[in-house]
Amino acid sequence: MDTNRIFLGIGSNMDNRFMMLSKAVEEIGKYAGIIIQTSPVYETAAWGNTRQNAFLNQVVEIKSRLSPADLMQKLLQIEKSMGRMRDLKWGPRRIDIDILFYGQTIINNTGLLIPHPHIQDRRFVLQPLLDIAPGFVHPKLNLTIEELLHRCPDSLPVTRYNEEA
Repeated sequence: MDTNRIFLGIGSNMDNRFMMLSKAVEEIGKYAGIIIQTSPVYETAAWGNTRQNAFLNQVVEIKSRLSPADLMQKLLQIEKSMGRMRDLKWGPRRIDIDILFYGQTIINNTGLLIPHPHIQDRRFVLQPLLDIAPGFVHPKLNLTIEELLHRCPDSLPVTRYNEEA
């Protein structure tokens, strides 16, 4: 199977959030694919369930020979190894890794939706995507990341994170 241009969204709002993102990128590079580029890290208020700590979010572009289903399984294993608990929808989490895009592939199966169905509604995903792939075209919506960000209904602030601050 050919390698594919894949974008992953990662986030954390527990423990040392920056360290959790760094560890996730390291684990993704070891077990899921070759890291092509990473966006800057952004801090955002929680989305969905808003009564929790702010998140750090980042987008990672990888190339991988894994199928979408195999990649999803590998990412779930990485989350579990990093202490991810799935007990509350949109709840606090040490690490969250989502497949945003798998090239131009569209998958609509139970348990696996690609592209991620909420990309266009989440500024915390679109802003870091804009930094590394502004012209990437959403395969279902046929709009670039830049166009999606301009149309995004999410008004939560997304602030570039400075680890030294």
